[in-house]
Amino acid sequence: MSSSTSQASVPVSVLSDTQWSALHQAIAPLNGNQLTWVSGYLAGLAQGHQPQVAQAVGTASAAKLTILYGSQTGNAKGVASEYKAFAEAAGLSVELLNMADFKSKRLKDETHLVIVVSTHGEGEAPDDAAELHEFLASKKAPKLQKLKYAVLGLGDSSYEFFCQTAKDFDERLAALGAERLTDRVDCDVDYDGQVTTWRESLTEQLKDELKSANQGQVVAMPGLSLAGQQANHYSKKNPFTAELLTSQKITGRNSVKDIRHIEISLEGSGLSYQAGDALGVWFSNDPKLVDELLNSLNLNGEVQVKVGDEQLSLKDALVDKFELTQSYPTFVKGYAELVQSEALRQLIEDKGVLRDYLANHQIVDIVKAHPGKLDEQQLAALLRPITPRLYSIASSQSEVEDEVHLTVGLVEYENDGQTRQGGASGFLSSRLEEGQAVKVFVESNDNFKLPADPNTPVIMVGPGTGIAPFRAFMQEREAQEAEGKNWLFFGNPNFTQDFLYQTEWQRWVKDGLLNKVSLAFSRDQAEKIYVQHRLLEQGKDVFAWLQQGAHLYVCGDANHMAKDVHDALLKIISAEGGFTAEQAETYLNDLRKAKRYQRDVY
Repeated sequence: MSSSTSQASVPVSVLSDTQWSALHQAIAPLNGNQLTWVSGYLAGLAQGHQPQVAQAVGTASAAKLTILYGSQTGNAKGVASEYKAFAEAAGLSVELLNMADFKSKRLKDETHLVIVVSTHGEGEAPDDAAELHEFLASKKAPKLQKLKYAVLGLGDSSYEFFCQTAKDFDERLAALGAERLTDRVDCDVDYDGQVTTWRESLTEQLKDELKSANQGQVVAMPGLSLAGQQANHYSKKNPFTAELLTSQKITGRNSVKDIRHIEISLEGSGLSYQAGDALGVWFSNDPKLVDELLNSLNLNGEVQVKVGDEQLSLKDALVDKFELTQSYPTFVKGYAELVQSEALRQLIEDKGVLRDYLANHQIVDIVKAHPGKLDEQQLAALLRPITPRLYSIASSQSEVEDEVHLTVGLVEYENDGQTRQGGASGFLSSRLEEGQAVKVFVESNDNFKLPADPNTPVIMVGPGTGIAPFRAFMQEREAQEAEGKNWLFFGNPNFTQDFLYQTEWQRWVKDGLLNKVSLAFSRDQAEKIYVQHRLLEQGKDVFAWLQQGAHLYVCGDANHMAKDVHDALLKIISAEGGFTAEQAETYLNDLRKAKRYQRDVY
């Protein structure tokens, strides 16, 4: 993923590329106060006089708002970054930090705090929020009577532990004596409206207390407006229209999986990414699926409906605006009330049963199984917006330059005789033709990065499509001419059908870049063998590598694989290190805190 700032397009008459690059690098580390002071300083120079440095520094001694974010996929980071810009535009002095970079002991000195955090897995804190989350629940947490705070949670109501991490932070801060500035807000996947309302209300509350003593504003250079910079930064809200170069199946004819190697051109975008980042992909729904839904409800696709501030035909809205392939509880509840379905009402009563039902029933399956009558606008009001899908990038820019590669598993299954496909995976694998356009953006992942020192050993655990970022890691290590050892654990059903990127891994072994490979093909023998079994078999060497400073990475399924791998690591650490279960947990937590145990799981 790219960094949180992006090089704007600057007219040649204002700054040369070299000048803009130098300026961009110089201001990147500055906080809001510093940027405000620098802008005034430069404005003074432009007027032909030298500003008083001592006086300027003195004006920046205002009270400060600290914004902390904990983000697994980048959404919380994005919301926090946007709020920082919004608050600074309102005149507040703001410091923005990843929770992983925030020293817990600083809490007792903070006066105003905003927390933006997502929830990961089954109510777990994101990796970068875990340490602070644990600290607030511990006996070491200080009394916080001086602190005023606000919490914004991001989550998905389809999951049982909706916004659980935000709830935890809110409750723990209150228990320590801190005062809420406003009630906690729990946002679902379509969070833009809630975030806008929240940040406007919160900022009004903060203005009187935190209005910066320095009332100067950032002075935009002639021909270089701040709005222009924002418009040229490709992001989730402003994606780049890229071109699909390749969509190639890389599993065998007899494989139980359909996995695609996808290549996309970023030419002309200026987008950059690092190994470990993700690519956000916006997609359209299958028009055939849309027609099936319209026919099932006997609705007219040409009828105009309101979607946010837009008016468009229902069919266009269903193709491009609404989530149809992932079902969610709010739809079931709303639809059950409209069509008076007792069966759906009973289904809603049991969260576990409902969750299992939604996992393999798309919106069209629900309305076909529980027919009822509603109008076009009622359907539009029930549906939530499409959200882009994030895919771990399977390439290094050092190798592929203005391309980006993905490893995409096609989600496909049968339901009542109908073939159903995942929204984005079906779009990329089945409907999008080579040469056609796809809207994308880079999502940086600060929690899944190669070691800064290329001599550091690396252990990679990535079954299935989880191998994607490790292909990027190897391309990057090759480009770096890294001396650090590399060890891959990979698993899939069959060796002959499912060894993804086999020739590339073999070449890296031959060239000496990849030192060890441990394979787990689950269906090639009577008993199923998975990557966690290979880890346990190699436990002595795994622990030796960790003792030598190795960084360990896990990518893939969060529900089963990541937990099984975590448990296997605890067993290895306990057995090889002679530790108790509690000491093994501490050892692994210390690795995580040192960013030597990183996970990209979904």
